[in-house]
Amino acid sequence: MEIYDTHAHFVTDQQSIADVLERARTAGVTRIAAIGGSEELNRAAILACDLGNGSVRLALGADRDQLACPAEETVAEVRRLVSENACAAIGEIGLDFHYSPETSKAQCDLFARQLALADEAGLPVVIHTRDADDATLGVLDEVPWRHSSLRGVIHCYTGDPTFARKLLDRGFMVSISGIVTFRLADNVRESARYVPDDRLLIETDSPFLAPVPMRGKTNEPAFIVHTAKFLADLRGIPTERLAELTFTNAVTVFG
Repeated sequence: MEIYDTHAHFVTDQQSIADVLERARTAGVTRIAAIGGSEELNRAAILACDLGNGSVRLALGADRDQLACPAEETVAEVRRLVSENACAAIGEIGLDFHYSPETSKAQCDLFARQLALADEAGLPVVIHTRDADDATLGVLDEVPWRHSSLRGVIHCYTGDPTFARKLLDRGFMVSISGIVTFRLADNVRESARYVPDDRLLIETDSPFLAPVPMRGKTNEPAFIVHTAKFLADLRGIPTERLAELTFTNAVTVFG
């Protein structure tokens, strides 16, 4: 059984990354998407890709917290990084109004500019959205696309099936994290049952959100086996089948 972790963050320490990748391989996690989002996360993702011996795919971007510099400067730096590295996606990018609703306008501007960059580069996007359903859909619908369609992933999905349907209608994959195993995550479980087989992904969002029974530990890609088992049981299919279909879906996005 091979598993694809479609969203993992790393720290910029070569030995730590090497150890995490080795534990992942031992657990059957044979492919990982290393995700950026800030200067530090981008640098670590590049290092993980370099150390991955072909098993790590790279996404670089500027997340909703990267507002210290003007958006055009931030996106210019992302563009430079993308031009210098073999990227599979732009990300993570997106909106989070939970903690900083006062920056909503600036977040939307940065998000829109990076969606345009993804279209320019012909790359899929990795999107974070929290407490920003309408704004996320609004930005997605306002950005003009030169290519056939926008492609990408709504990562660490925590919304309800209604929002999921709107994202699916726009062509996105929906990725489920270890949150699905949490006691109070009924809405995530409802959505995890709703997403069709051919649009479902799984992820760790490590080092955050360790799944049950690893709660309290620093999350890492090896722990995705617990999420896969839980999600397979939730959907009433064998874990091997869940791993197979999510791996296939991930390859269509990230390679």
